[in-house]
Amino acid sequence: MVRAVDGVDITANRAETVCVVGESGCGKTVTAKTVLKLIDMPPGRIVAGEIRFEGRDLVPLPPAEMRKIRAKQIGFVFQEPMTSLNPVYTVGQQIAETVRQHEGLSRRAALDRAAEMLRLVNIPNPQRRVQDYPHQFSGGMRQRVMIAMALSCNPKLLIADEPTTALDVTIQAQILDLLDEMKQRLGMAVLLITHAMGVVAEVAQRVVVMYAGKVVEEATVEALFATPRHPYTQGLIRSIPRIDRAASVHARLEAIPGTVPSLLNPPVGCRFAARCRHAMPDCVAAEPPLREVAPGHKVACILYPEHRP
Repeated sequence: MVRAVDGVDITANRAETVCVVGESGCGKTVTAKTVLKLIDMPPGRIVAGEIRFEGRDLVPLPPAEMRKIRAKQIGFVFQEPMTSLNPVYTVGQQIAETVRQHEGLSRRAALDRAAEMLRLVNIPNPQRRVQDYPHQFSGGMRQRVMIAMALSCNPKLLIADEPTTALDVTIQAQILDLLDEMKQRLGMAVLLITHAMGVVAEVAQRVVVMYAGKVVEEATVEALFATPRHPYTQGLIRSIPRIDRAASVHARLEAIPGTVPSLLNPPVGCRFAARCRHAMPDCVAAEPPLREVAPGHKVACILYPEHRP
């Protein structure tokens, strides 16, 4: 058994954007999909823990109950809209299907809702474009369609899995502004999965940093960028290009040495120890727990007095 996600504890509050960051393979997408039980079971399974939504544990719910929660109360924006949208149905039909299933609207009323949602996400001429197919939209427009579909039933929580991946920076900014506008308008919580620290700085109120299936740091966005505590978080921030640093044609971005450990046989102790510049013998003796080192700032590292044995 491989623990793709191990002991992750994340809370998203109403009208708050929580960003989950980390390199590819750290467990961000599995965490997001597990909330709605969208992982393939089998082989995937939830072996322990709870997924609490408004005080209700989703783990024991049967598939029929989960279908009532998906889209209606928790919306999901997938990473790649071209593979998430059905190519043989119009975008209007696909948005209307969600509305008809959860709100019982007629076909005509559901298509009108679909057009209204396209207008809400700033797609021009929505009454005509509901009749178009996914391939007739650009990448940015397809992502807007996915957001319109996820918001069509006014969910209380929106999970967005890297919604700006493969989009140019102008479209990225538009998508992020749109998500923030919808959050303010609907008062929903947003769980945003990303690996881009620039996106985090732009939209997050709180940040959760994951590494090798575990949470290694959690803080407000201001605290994370001002005083990153975990060596992995520090490495992520050091790897960001900075325009305020002395420019040189020979300058190289700082990279984190080594590779991510295999989750088939994870190391004992801190999983980042083999790549950490501050590693000491205690790091491989036992796994450091996630503890609060400042108000609202948690870190899983023994470099701080609160963590020392």
